[in-house]
Amino acid sequence: MQRLKMPEGEAIEHPWVTRSIENAQRKVEARNFDIRKHLLEYDDVANDQRKVIYQQRNELLEASDITSTLDAMRSDVVDALVSQHIAPESLEEQWDVAGLEKALETELQIRLPIQQWLKEEAELDEDTLRRRVIEAAHKQYRDKATGVDKSAMHHYERAIMLQSLDSHWREHLAALDHLRQGIHLRGYAQKNPTQEYKREAFELFSMMLDMIKAEVTRILMTVQIRSAEELQAVEEPEAPKNLQYQHAEFAGDAAEGAEAGAEAGAPDAEKLQPFVRDGQKIGRNDPCPCGSGKKYKQCHGRLA
Repeated sequence: MQRLKMPEGEAIEHPWVTRSIENAQRKVEARNFDIRKHLLEYDDVANDQRKVIYQQRNELLEASDITSTLDAMRSDVVDALVSQHIAPESLEEQWDVAGLEKALETELQIRLPIQQWLKEEAELDEDTLRRRVIEAAHKQYRDKATGVDKSAMHHYERAIMLQSLDSHWREHLAALDHLRQGIHLRGYAQKNPTQEYKREAFELFSMMLDMIKAEVTRILMTVQIRSAEELQAVEEPEAPKNLQYQHAEFAGDAAEGAEAGAEAGAPDAEKLQPFVRDGQKIGRNDPCPCGSGKKYKQCHGRLA
C-alpha cells in the first residue's frame, strides 16, 4: 500500500495508486514480450528461407554436373517469356508473335521463325508452340557447348550459378531488413504485422528465385564460347606495320654517307658561306657618314 503524508504528518492509504503502478508494469512487460515474440517470428521466416538457399548452395558445391538444374531453369524462363506475349488459353488473334520473336532474340539470342511456323502449320496450337520454343532453346545451348571441354563448361556453369545466388541472396537480406523496420505500421490499418511480414517475405523470396533463374539463363545463353585456337589468335598481338628496323652498324654507315655527301657537294658549300661586313656597322642613331649632320636613320639609313 502507498501512503500519502498529510500536513499533520498522518498517512492515508490509496489502493488505486498501487493498482495503477502494477497495471503500467504489466503493460510494459506485455509490450516487451510482444516485441520479442515478433522478432523471433521474423527471424524464423528468414531462417526458413536461409535453409533453402544454403541447401541449394551446398548441392551446387557438391555436384559436378548441374545440367538438369539448368535445363529446368531454362524451361521456366522461356515459358515465362512466351506467356508474356502469348497468354495461356488465349485466342490466336490475341498473340503478339512479333514481340515474342523480338524478345527471344534480344534477351536470349534465340532466332526462331515463329510467324512462318504459324503460316505453314494451321493446326499449330499454343502448347505445341511452347514446347517447340523450349526445345529450340535447349538445342541451341547444347550446340554451343559441343566443342568445349565438358569439365570446364560444368565448372563455368557452377561458378555463374553460385555468383548469381550469392549476389541476389545478399540483396534479399537487405530487403527483409528494410521490410522489418516498417512492418509494424500495418497495425494501424487493422492488419496483423506478423502475417503481413510472412506474406511479403514469401513474395520477395519468390521474386529472388525468378531473378536468379532469368539471370543465369540469360548469361549462359548469350555467352560466346571460343575454341583454344580462337583464343590463341586473339591473345597474340598483331605484328606492327610500317616500321623500319636499324642496327648499330647502320649509324656508322649513315655518318660516313653524310661525310661523303658533304665532299661531293663542296662547290655548293661556298654559296652557303655567311656574309662578312667590310667596315664597322653603323647604328641607326649614329651620325650619318655622309656629313649631313643628321642621324643615320634619318638620312641614308632611312627605311623605304
